[in-house]
Amino acid sequence: MTPPDISLIVNTFEKPRHLALVLGSIALQTGVDGRFEVVVADDGSDVDTQTIVAEFARRVPFPVAFTTEPHDGFRLARVRNRGAALAGGDTLLFLDGDSVLPPDHVATHLAARRPGWARIGDVVRLPESVSRDLTPSGLASVDLRRLAPREELQRLSHRHRKSAFQNLLRHPSKPRLAGGNFAVWRHDYLRVNGSDERFRGWGQEDDDLGLRLRGAGIRLASILDRTFTFHVWHPSDPSATPRWRDGVNISYFLRRGRLTRCRRGLESRGPTAIRWGLPSDGAIGLSALLAASLADAPRAGIDEPCEIDVVVWPGRGRFHRRAECRFLLVEAGASERCPARLRHQADQIETLAADDEIGLVALLEEVG
Repeated sequence: MTPPDISLIVNTFEKPRHLALVLGSIALQTGVDGRFEVVVADDGSDVDTQTIVAEFARRVPFPVAFTTEPHDGFRLARVRNRGAALAGGDTLLFLDGDSVLPPDHVATHLAARRPGWARIGDVVRLPESVSRDLTPSGLASVDLRRLAPREELQRLSHRHRKSAFQNLLRHPSKPRLAGGNFAVWRHDYLRVNGSDERFRGWGQEDDDLGLRLRGAGIRLASILDRTFTFHVWHPSDPSATPRWRDGVNISYFLRRGRLTRCRRGLESRGPTAIRWGLPSDGAIGLSALLAASLADAPRAGIDEPCEIDVVVWPGRGRFHRRAECRFLLVEAGASERCPARLRHQADQIETLAADDEIGLVALLEEVG
């Protein structure tokens, strides 16, 4: 069977009415017959989401798949990765299970595809009064754009213009990726190892993915002048915070030394999957323990780039390789003598006893 051009990955958690609306809007897509599939990725709902999806699959002419895992808190990054793992399309269109699509949404994303670019969108927030009257069977006769608050349409228009200006300036971190409506080439998503599953709880997994895509050379462009989705009102997630800087993931997100290919994504990247830069003075102490622990891992030459460059103190090493993460490993009891220059250059710093092999193995699993 010919693979689809685009896979729609819909994440959901315990919102059966919202999911039914989203699936209903997908069934109304025009101009894309035979070109797409749907993957519903569930975060372990107690409600029988699988039955809703199975009944939908029996009614539509395109492929529909379903994946779920036991609920373990808000795990959006994991849910998206499970959906992506099932998807077969050249392009992955990630959608939230509470946001309805206009009829030309998928066709518009397909027409906007360009090598080396991801397309980012946003949602119009429908008021509760409009949201409660929506039904899957009534979507075909509803013009959601006419029901959308004017200020919401103005907000998206402003965001699109701002995004275009940020791209013109080659801004290093903007426009930001909004995960509920964005399309990325499958091979680009694989290139960064998908979404980082270390993000647990609400917030920042989208921003992180956007930064790592940029790190891989992928540019992000707004599609808001052509299409957007319509968010169906519901109470806020209890783990959401009014300010993004108050979120549970903020310290992890703001860390230095972010790897383009995250450690815990579509694949779990252990130490042997990382290209390391190791100190040359590896005969004693922590340096010797480090060399033994990474005996089977890829190593960069003295002037070759790597993912993680390691300097051990005390030692004669210095940070000189081009690396995404500079890791300073300080022997316990020697912290006060560690040069300020090394500390300033390091992205991540850990202190460890010279003979703590178990502790070192744990650190090598997590750094980056």
